[in-house]
Amino acid sequence: MLTNAFIPYGTWWSTPFAKWQGSLAGQHPLELAASCARRTLEGHDVDPKTFSSLVLGLTVPARSSFYGAPWVASLIGAPTLTGPTVMQACATGARCVATAATSVAAGLDDAVLVVAADRTSNGPHLYYPDPQGPGGRGRAEDWVWDNFNYDPVPKNAMIETAENVAREGGFSRQAQDEITLLRYAQYRAGVNEGFHKRFMIWPLEIKDPSGRKVIARVEGDEGVFATTAEGLAKLPTVKPDGTATFGTQTHPADGNAGLIVAARDRALALSRDSKVSIRVASFAQANAKKGFMAQAVVPAARKALDLAGFSMDEVVIKTHNPFAVNDLYFARETGRAPESVNRFGSPLVYGHPQAPTGIRCLIELCEELVMRGGGRGLFAGCAAGDTAAAVCVEVGDGIA
Repeated sequence: MLTNAFIPYGTWWSTPFAKWQGSLAGQHPLELAASCARRTLEGHDVDPKTFSSLVLGLTVPARSSFYGAPWVASLIGAPTLTGPTVMQACATGARCVATAATSVAAGLDDAVLVVAADRTSNGPHLYYPDPQGPGGRGRAEDWVWDNFNYDPVPKNAMIETAENVAREGGFSRQAQDEITLLRYAQYRAGVNEGFHKRFMIWPLEIKDPSGRKVIARVEGDEGVFATTAEGLAKLPTVKPDGTATFGTQTHPADGNAGLIVAARDRALALSRDSKVSIRVASFAQANAKKGFMAQAVVPAARKALDLAGFSMDEVVIKTHNPFAVNDLYFARETGRAPESVNRFGSPLVYGHPQAPTGIRCLIELCEELVMRGGGRGLFAGCAAGDTAAAVCVEVGDGIA
């Protein structure tokens, strides 16, 4: 349980999420994230030098990312800031918020800037020297693809964890197609209502290496394809004997997102609307049995709710759902109707840049709660290693 850790309303951002090898494939993830942070802070007249620290989330190494949070701090104009760089697969966003909230609640920090960025496109190709190998030959690894396709503990790929849960739970291909259609319809409704423009940098200008010439503009998520029952039915399954298709799983993407965690009075001062209070109530994490990643979301969610003193029935819910089977399992185990979750869309539809995914989901959750006039919310999502993380928030008018 957390106390006196708040998120200023509206002083946050997410870029559009761009498909793998799409418009953001040539952009350095940390340089782009710093640019987006500067734009957001300047737009809200926030001096980055007034933060007490910075937490950076990053799961795919990029050039010079060894320097992590201090480098990003310098890029945004606050060279005296420092802080940790967090890497916890798809739980990174939630963990970054928890790290910042814990520090604020303990009185170690007054206001922490949280920045999460990843580029799955053009991921690093690594070479590990091995003098004891045949002829001294080393070993190579493609950071993104090799790790998506092989967990060294259960020795399976991500897609196989979805199939394991589908097989054990009896979730058919038809059920996965149906929930994918629901999630797509929710996302399209959000786009039509202009929901994503409440927090998204829109348009996102892409500049050349000099930083002076705009070479492209990204207006909205890139890589979202029109989804129909007929189209889904035509797709082959990824595994010959499986149930999941490329239509019922997310896609790798690029992007960044960020927010601030601060003590109550500072958060209200930094908020776009000082009457809106967003309290970070709890953080929790959990493991599932090996090879059953989607199942970890449920115990993580329940633990976070217990710590916050919230009930499953009362919260607005946003999930990170890399596979349609995630939401089928969550609905069955919690009793929540699928349509009551992920009202304005989810990563299943708009993509999966890893570190910023949870931050965007949390921002969307808070925006939905503000639109409802306040309430309690839960974000929960799975992560590599058959794990999951969850964050509870409470939105109201000057919540103490």
